[in-house]
Amino acid sequence: MQITKEVTALLPQVKRWRRDLHQIPELGLEEYETCAYLKKELKKMGIRDSEVYQPLETCLLVVLEGKNPGKTLAFRTDIDGLPVTEATGVDFASKNPGRMHACGHDGHMATMLGFANYLVTHRKQLCGRVILIFQPAEEGPGGAQLLLDTGILQELGVEQIIGLHLFPEFPAGVIAARVGGMMARNGEVTIKITGLSAHGAQPQQGHDAILAMSGVIQGLHSIISRNLSPLESAVLTFGKITGGEAMNIIPGEVTLEGTMRAFSDEVYETMVERIQSVAQNVAAGYGCTAEVQFNHMYRVVNNDASMVAALEKVAKESYVTTPPYLLAEDFSMYQQVFPGLFFFVGIRDEEKGYVHPLHSNKMQFDEKNLLGGIQCYLGLLAELNKGADL
Repeated sequence: MQITKEVTALLPQVKRWRRDLHQIPELGLEEYETCAYLKKELKKMGIRDSEVYQPLETCLLVVLEGKNPGKTLAFRTDIDGLPVTEATGVDFASKNPGRMHACGHDGHMATMLGFANYLVTHRKQLCGRVILIFQPAEEGPGGAQLLLDTGILQELGVEQIIGLHLFPEFPAGVIAARVGGMMARNGEVTIKITGLSAHGAQPQQGHDAILAMSGVIQGLHSIISRNLSPLESAVLTFGKITGGEAMNIIPGEVTLEGTMRAFSDEVYETMVERIQSVAQNVAAGYGCTAEVQFNHMYRVVNNDASMVAALEKVAKESYVTTPPYLLAEDFSMYQQVFPGLFFFVGIRDEEKGYVHPLHSNKMQFDEKNLLGGIQCYLGLLAELNKGADL
């Protein structure tokens, strides 16, 4: 994919935006400083106050009306950071202790600002209506659904929606997507086993919640291998267990927490039913009870085939088909309402040491790779509007 001279000329500004934003990461629904910065920069580039909406406290929409006929297309960036202590050693590191843009959202915002700047300088060529979404709380609790619940995107007549994510598993310069399920539906599960506490020297007087939980864990891990087709992809991982008071006391309560992922609603619902059944039935066999709670989060990132075809045409030789990933993204919530396209922008550069995964406290990238995202956005805007010249 050829990066045009005009897009290349945006690099110094894009680099500044990214590095400024990298220093002020904020958690979901707390992105007040980030929003203030974005508003300031949008105004400086010539976006009018009347074109900026704030449907949520920390959510901004920019609505640009084209002079030429075309679709209403929405482009989305996430704006929140993570509760991570940075260890990159860069001179523009986070100034907010225990907070870091460790998932590339600083780069996503800089990409969107670069895209916005280009559109403002080419207003006369703009087709249709372009909506730029600066969305809070992607990492949780899910700002996409909160925005959808306001109804503003529906009122504005969004026809298609587009988003991207920097991805260190692909080499710098690669643009990757796939038709259909690209990222998984996810949920959180918490299981509390309640038994009867007793002295460790008199176990017959209690019902051991730890022993019951060990049986539950064994049973739960049979769900993937015995209740789902081997041709289906799913994962059930438990990463936290708490319980007990002392080494010589039979515990009366133990809690298990984990995550579940699947690429189809049918598989996901099967997992929900089996987790509930296994936990309760196995616990009962030990004289205990099980309380199971689910936090159903994001849906499958399900890409529209015609939009993927448009991306492939735009990205040309830079395009590759990505395998599906059991990662999750709240962009999927938009795709429950509008046809959508989500794609990866490769940032891996082993020579420069940019090899750390998303959510790592050392995750970094070269800002020149953000230009590929801007070029794709411009190409998609033209392609989805039947070849309009931008």
